[in-house]
Amino acid sequence: MAGKDYYQILGVSKNATEEEIKRAYRKLAMKYHPDRNPNKKEAEEKFKEINEAYAVLSDKEKRRQYDTFGAEGFHQRFTQEDIFRGFDFDEILSSIFGKGGRREFRFGGHGGFDFSDFFGSPFGYQDVGRTPQKGEDLYYELSLSLEEAAFGGEKRISFRKNGKVEEISVKIPRGVASGMKLRIAGKGMEGKNGGPPGDLYLQVHIREHPLFTREGDDLIVEKEIKLSEALLGTTLEVPTLEGMKRIKIPPGTQSHTKMRLKGLGMPHFQKEGRGDEFVKIIVKIPQKLSERAKGLIQELAREGL
Repeated sequence: MAGKDYYQILGVSKNATEEEIKRAYRKLAMKYHPDRNPNKKEAEEKFKEINEAYAVLSDKEKRRQYDTFGAEGFHQRFTQEDIFRGFDFDEILSSIFGKGGRREFRFGGHGGFDFSDFFGSPFGYQDVGRTPQKGEDLYYELSLSLEEAAFGGEKRISFRKNGKVEEISVKIPRGVASGMKLRIAGKGMEGKNGGPPGDLYLQVHIREHPLFTREGDDLIVEKEIKLSEALLGTTLEVPTLEGMKRIKIPPGTQSHTKMRLKGLGMPHFQKEGRGDEFVKIIVKIPQKLSERAKGLIQELAREGL
């Protein structure tokens, strides 16, 4: 279903409330239920579509991810198994068809609709309410400083689970970058019917640094020098992740020249070695000159400079 509009499938707006989504799903499920449309392939496909749409839009976190990344981006991050994980067919069918609904809605070739098509493997004839289900995954935005991302270590985080605040220590690997996901196994919601718990995914965000700009595993830092220093050369102290380092600026250095400090960038993620640091030299041109300075510049001009 990659690329399909779940809101359109259920016939609701993107601002629809949970109750509006539930009502729309219930109406469509009643209409397209395969037991009420025997041997109608089109109704069966429609029923699968509305169940997939409801599995996403009825779940706050999945709906947020869908709204954030769009249909294509969502399906790059969520498999069919992810979409239906935690979707309680027992509860949903009972709410639509009554308590006996889930028994009328059979599996695996015994006169009812086969839901194994959703997952690509047969479940066999069983009561879905007793099927072990993995718990929902949880997502947490992990905000890190550049130094924390570079050196790694442990960090305490707090997140809500089952209406309560849970606090755990997580290990930050060296060299993580914005956009990466770190998986903490078993820290999601509890499984159902004896199923395993879900996982906690840490979505990494590296905060902007006041000095360094990160490009891949390289770091860029800008350093201003005077015109005379560019012409005659100088020695500068520049910041690195390990502290200040002295570098030599040769005579005649042009503005926007990059001086490379090998191996002083970010550690490579899950690999040996590090990127480099580049010091971008900015030659500062004075906006105002004293009369004496003007005279000296004019002398330089006469010398061809």
